[in-house]
Amino acid sequence: MQDLIAYIAIRWDEWGAYLKGLTEDDIQALFDRYSALGPLPGIMLPLGEALLPFLPLVVFVFANALAYGMWLGFLYSWIGVCVGAMLVFLLSRWFGRRYGARIRQRYPKTERFFTWVEHRGFTPIFLLSCFPFTPSVLVNVSAGFSKMPLHTFLTAIMMGKAVMIFILSYLGSDLKTLWEQPWRLAVVLAVLVVMWL
Repeated sequence: MQDLIAYIAIRWDEWGAYLKGLTEDDIQALFDRYSALGPLPGIMLPLGEALLPFLPLVVFVFANALAYGMWLGFLYSWIGVCVGAMLVFLLSRWFGRRYGARIRQRYPKTERFFTWVEHRGFTPIFLLSCFPFTPSVLVNVSAGFSKMPLHTFLTAIMMGKAVMIFILSYLGSDLKTLWEQPWRLAVVLAVLVVMWL
């Protein structure tokens, strides 16, 4: 066990030294190699975040915008996120058919929540999908357990994630400009606050 801890500590130090020594040209070369792999990593990383919610979606969207450019990075991230959300929704729907009645009986207060989601489903799902730090797995699973129609869920997710990913792609496509012109970030935050209200 101590050998494993020592090995991890050495590797961690090596990674730290590597990251500290990166230049702007090294980072650009890394993104060029990433984009040379084609659209698959740009789609699969955001899709993986839908299935494994501890992964950093914001980092993946920024990386896609830097590697592929704003528009292609947006498109690949959006496809990956929407496909991942649909997979989680369909898995939840399948489990909901099998265990949903049992969950609603065991936790009667959830009935009110699911009824609310079924009646007002589009608006909350759309708004929650617009924000980058919303736990999307909870949104997808709760919509899957409800009786919300698939087309309503897909429309809300596709539109909401488009807003969120476009904003992140816009910010991430040129980090240097964002640093030099911080008003862009203030405009994006103002738009998000207005949408929330």
